[in-house]
Amino acid sequence: MISIILKPKKEESLQRFHPWVFSGAILHIEGKPSEGEIVEVVDHQRNFLALGHYQVGSIAVRVLSFQHKSIDTDFWDQKIQQAYELRKSLGLVLATKNNTYRLIHGEGDMLPGLIVDVYDDTAVMQAHSVGMHEIRKQLALSIVKIVPEVKNIYYKSETTLPFKAAIEPEDGYLIGNVSEKLQAIENGLQFQVDWLRGQKTGFFVDQRDNRSLLEHYATGKSVLNMFCYTGGFSVYALRGGAKLVHSVDSSAKAIELTNSNVALNFPNNTHHASFAEDAFKFFQSNNQKYDLIILDPPAFAKHREAIHNALKGYKRLNAKAIEQIKPGGILFTFSCSQVITKDQFRLAVFSAAASCGRNVRILHQLTQPADHPINIYHPEGEYLKGLVLWVE
Repeated sequence: MISIILKPKKEESLQRFHPWVFSGAILHIEGKPSEGEIVEVVDHQRNFLALGHYQVGSIAVRVLSFQHKSIDTDFWDQKIQQAYELRKSLGLVLATKNNTYRLIHGEGDMLPGLIVDVYDDTAVMQAHSVGMHEIRKQLALSIVKIVPEVKNIYYKSETTLPFKAAIEPEDGYLIGNVSEKLQAIENGLQFQVDWLRGQKTGFFVDQRDNRSLLEHYATGKSVLNMFCYTGGFSVYALRGGAKLVHSVDSSAKAIELTNSNVALNFPNNTHHASFAEDAFKFFQSNNQKYDLIILDPPAFAKHREAIHNALKGYKRLNAKAIEQIKPGGILFTFSCSQVITKDQFRLAVFSAAASCGRNVRILHQLTQPADHPINIYHPEGEYLKGLVLWVE
């Protein structure tokens, strides 16, 4: 097995069980590993530290095990079984009002580089590393063996794998074949899921708990759902008794999905309107004040070099919303950028509030749901940050 030898003192993060080895920590590589190959990581004195998938880039190794063991079918079966048992303990498996949940959440399930979302009897798999891509068929077989309700596995990784990797991934079914569209059920509400053309795996499963919280605040309120995508927050707001819901997204396809989901749950509803428009342009052209605003933008920063501009973007966006919210209004605001910390996001929102000269109180501090677990040794896994604010 090829050995990755670390520089002196660079073993400390692995001794704290952090699951990444950065390229700058490497002293020497014995051999020529191919991308996706399993390698061993040792310190400069050749003491064993970990096994993991090798890849080209700043993250050179994604750790699979801190023990020297065989990485074989039994290993993958055990990891997937552990992930499945966790979801069963959360009451998400075979739930009467839910058929949608995240089965595997990368580092949070000690399977770095792998994401699997379940929609009824279909699992949608995404690989974020070449190592997971190379064993996708083996992983699919393990999933259908361990998760009895899953009959189909759709692989969707064309946009998530490292672009420098010398591979040509193709999306498609690894096991089974079903209609390209399915209705996801979440807390008794129905949503069209299009994993072939939709973002991520077809639906943002990670906002389930936050959508449910919003429902309780929506009664009798005028609601603006900015960056609505498939209209999840809009549908919850309508069930919560909102008197008016406006859904905004720059994508006409997203607006089409939103309208379909509203109609699916509330046929002939007259309280909802949608707009295919840029968020900032909508704020500038629309002077209407709202009781409740949701800001759930796509990631403003996907790498550290973009943090500064991203924070400026969050400040500007939140300032627009605070300006346009009624006295006593509620703002749900989020960041899904992994490289933005909770403190950085909170400071950006604080700066936005201060620039508007309005008193703002934090009612809730939000994060991702329990089926998106955070590995305690990998704080970067806490990617979803949210605040619920009361604006005086």
